[in-house]
Amino acid sequence: MHIVITGGAGFIGSHLGDVLLAHGHRVTAIDDLSKGAMANVEHNLQNPKFRFIKLDVRSRAELERVCTGCDAIAHLAAAKIPRYGSAYDTLTVNLDGTRSVLEVARTHGAKFVLASTSDVYGKKTDFPFAEDGDLVLGTSTSRRWAYAATKLIDEHLAYAYQDEYQLRIAILRYFGCYGERQYMNWWGGPQGVFLQAIDRNEPVEIHGDGEQTRCFMHVTDLAEATARAVEREKVNGEIVNIGTQEEVSIIGLARLMHETSGSPNELKVNWVPYSALSKNYQDVRRRIPDLGKMERLLDFKPTISLTEGNKRLWQWYRASKPA
Repeated sequence: MHIVITGGAGFIGSHLGDVLLAHGHRVTAIDDLSKGAMANVEHNLQNPKFRFIKLDVRSRAELERVCTGCDAIAHLAAAKIPRYGSAYDTLTVNLDGTRSVLEVARTHGAKFVLASTSDVYGKKTDFPFAEDGDLVLGTSTSRRWAYAATKLIDEHLAYAYQDEYQLRIAILRYFGCYGERQYMNWWGGPQGVFLQAIDRNEPVEIHGDGEQTRCFMHVTDLAEATARAVEREKVNGEIVNIGTQEEVSIIGLARLMHETSGSPNELKVNWVPYSALSKNYQDVRRRIPDLGKMERLLDFKPTISLTEGNKRLWQWYRASKPA
């Protein structure tokens, strides 16, 4: 197939491109490079089945031209939780971008695969989170929920296009992801921030009390699961959690990463209250997915443990650091 990846030079998008190329497909990676980087895709630039185009997905006319003849679009381009950034950017990029990509998918009859987020589950407390369960978001006065709200609307838009235009869709709710090509700031989650702090013998920044828990999936596993969702028709019309059930607290993650680093120094922690983040910031205490649909529809189970994944992360980080 010919598959277009929006956000294709980003952390996850570049790994997805690698997997799809390995599966024998043609790949067009689209990215405006506001967060993505050419370094993430340069190893594929000489591959005749790969092309990169710098483009903002909100530029619909240009996107129409680039996607001519494509069989599927994996829509990963998005703005994330505005911890320190702009809720306006999160809202406009995610809503306008998804509508643009859906229109292009409709025009070309391409399958549309949406990278959604576990953040849409919000503050619910019935574990594990099942795809057909209720969602519990916090108040609109907390900018923190802008990301979840946009992704939830994106999901509804996808279903609306399925209903109105018989568009083939699949929705993937990503839980935490980490690995090689990790962003070195909060855009990519805690791992990148922790890596640099531990390496420099600086305090690790922990928000709140650090006892909030997450389940992190190595990017290699996440990319393989996403590729299967693009390829397989039996996932069409479905919402599928993509993640692991290996639960860890954020302070526990910091300790694991510090131990894996082999640093002779003690772990230092800078405790950051939520009040120091964006206005009325709220967090989620626990987040764990039901993985039944992933296993059944994608025939996939995670293969890389958190311990092994962190070893790989440190190896990559040290190999890629400037001398």
